[in-house]
Amino acid sequence: MLSAPRARLALSLQPVALASMLSIAAPAAWAQTAEAPALAPVVVTGKGFEQRAFDTPYSITVIDAETFREAGPMVNLSEVLGRVPGLIAANRNNYAQDLQINSRGFGARSTFGVRGLRLYSDGIPATNPDGQGQVAHFDLAGAQRVEVLRGPFSALYGNSSGGVIALVSQPARERYGELGVDVGSDGLRQGRVTIQSPFGDTPGKGLDLRFGASYFQTDGFRAESAARRTLANLRVGWTGDSDQLIFTLNHIDQPADDPLGLTRAQFNADPYQTTPQATQFDTRKTVQQEQAGLSWRHRFDNSAWALSESAVTAYHGRRSVTQWQAIAPATQAAARQPGGVIDFDRSYEGVDARLIWRWTLEGDRTAQFVAGAAFERSDEDRRGYENFFGTSAAPTALGVTGNLRRDESNEVRTADGYAQGEIEFAKDWTATVGVRSGSVKFDAQDRYIVGINGDDSGSLKFSYTNPVAALQWRVTPTLNFYASAGRGFESPTFGELAYKADNTSGFNTALKPQISRQVELGAKWRDDALGLAIDAAVFEARTSDEISVATNSGGRSSFQNVGRTTRSGFELGSAWRFNPDWRAVFSFTWLSARYNDNFLTCASTPPCGPAFAGSQATVPAGNRIAGTSPHSAYAELAWKPLGARGPEVAGELRLQDSVAVNDRNTDFAGGWSTLALRATQRWDLGGGSAIDALLRVDNVFDRTYAGSVIVNEGNARFFEPGAPRSWLLGVKWRQAF
Repeated sequence: MLSAPRARLALSLQPVALASMLSIAAPAAWAQTAEAPALAPVVVTGKGFEQRAFDTPYSITVIDAETFREAGPMVNLSEVLGRVPGLIAANRNNYAQDLQINSRGFGARSTFGVRGLRLYSDGIPATNPDGQGQVAHFDLAGAQRVEVLRGPFSALYGNSSGGVIALVSQPARERYGELGVDVGSDGLRQGRVTIQSPFGDTPGKGLDLRFGASYFQTDGFRAESAARRTLANLRVGWTGDSDQLIFTLNHIDQPADDPLGLTRAQFNADPYQTTPQATQFDTRKTVQQEQAGLSWRHRFDNSAWALSESAVTAYHGRRSVTQWQAIAPATQAAARQPGGVIDFDRSYEGVDARLIWRWTLEGDRTAQFVAGAAFERSDEDRRGYENFFGTSAAPTALGVTGNLRRDESNEVRTADGYAQGEIEFAKDWTATVGVRSGSVKFDAQDRYIVGINGDDSGSLKFSYTNPVAALQWRVTPTLNFYASAGRGFESPTFGELAYKADNTSGFNTALKPQISRQVELGAKWRDDALGLAIDAAVFEARTSDEISVATNSGGRSSFQNVGRTTRSGFELGSAWRFNPDWRAVFSFTWLSARYNDNFLTCASTPPCGPAFAGSQATVPAGNRIAGTSPHSAYAELAWKPLGARGPEVAGELRLQDSVAVNDRNTDFAGGWSTLALRATQRWDLGGGSAIDALLRVDNVFDRTYAGSVIVNEGNARFFEPGAPRSWLLGVKWRQAF
């Protein structure tokens, strides 16, 4: 959704070089010129074609830096993603488990982390090549914008691209230092420091540097939910007449307790309690990650072959995770149980290279073409340990790291080629076609083969070709219609391939990728005189071989293909400055996400299957896909006298319909609505010094609701409560130099 004044600054994510390219906001010398209404300026994204957001033939939402600063402590993407139509970002208020995000129902099956969507931070994938991702390391305080793409064109990002979320950091265009402090409910404390400076004498050229670091801490509103996070980001850029280099370096260290989910009975009795097992086993998780990326962009002048630009990006990172779970020692007595402690060290790297051609045709028409290739690799050492000392029958300590129960080496690689072309074939008509073709290969080497715990080694390779096409009609300079279609591909993740539903040894080689065919019809209208921006789209995605849970209990989850599904719906995003002092934002989503075929799922702990009487239950066709909500909406009303130095005051309303907690639809988290109020104020102190303050109150009426659900949880601990009424005070001092 685009707020009315911010629509003038909207930036477009062009999904052409669709892999790991850095989204670079180019200096003015690089920008293309075009006549455009004030609500739809020319933008440069570094993802391929330079294009206005208004002209893109797909659904895209851009969230700017100002919105981040008003929405909260800038810790979780869920603070701002609630305003994006078609997207649900459930803040589970549990820093030991990443956000749950689904786009038009894709990614809803994830119990932890983000699955089925492609995530990027400054062009570096935050999604593993197998499709599992996380966003905890996103530096929201240093973001220039976040771009959210939905629909068929997201398929051009390759494997597991049911949607795309890309963060772009701010380049250093001003010299200043900044200190920020946040305090809030439940022991929330945060300190931030930023320093940035360009070093060249010519604006937009030469060397520039930006460094930001923050320390965040919270006690949480539930017992066993405290967390800490240390985050640091460095961005160094150099811009010349024809070249641009960007180097980024990121570090995160985050230990967090895990209060676990609640059963229906627990949630009804006291939604803010903590499951006793969380305290008993001291459930918690530690995450450490470092990554670096380098991007080089070159512009060709007067190329005889119409070659316009080239770009190359390379990155490398390392991520270490240890998680202590609440799995009973008696459960771990089973020979094939992997233990109650997950521990892995993962290294990852990739490279992406592309070329861009541009032509000017008769009749003031244009054509553009992008071609490139990408490679990604992830290699991890994964271990599992018992979470107790002593024996499973008589443990002497719980919540510790005990005997080894799992030891394996996992590697996943993707290699892709992609191309996309766009041509204005007639006045006011544009056609776009593209394709991405590649493969994803899994290789697991089991090093823990003890007794009847057999060899779980295995290897699989999947190949895909994802075509997309769009047709766009510019009815007037401020109104256009488009139609787009594409084929999507989502492979199983390593975690989904790890175990078979029948509890026997070996890789789950029967599990196939899910294939989707998507269509979208949309309209975009901008009226500068009215201060109005409206985006609307209807969509449908039909998926075959949908991946869903087969069993989920005792620390082991297995998955299966369950046939066909259909996701269809409507999205509306609008922004309106109806008065010089007033602006309004509104978004609405209607989504139907259902299974088309009957299938069997386990109704008991493993082993499960036809040979085990009473272990299975039927999921009937027509059931809602777990984790999806049929309706959601966001509304905001803000007042600030035009040109005044006084405060801005705003209210934000969020609504969400019920969510099925499992595929059997035996229970639902109820619908909810919450109101938030905020006020901001800036004081200019002179001499390049200024102070900004933010005061927020969320969940003003102290509503009790389930903010997220852990879908298909084997112990029926589905419900994670939303936060009660909470307040936040943030103060930021900036000094120019």
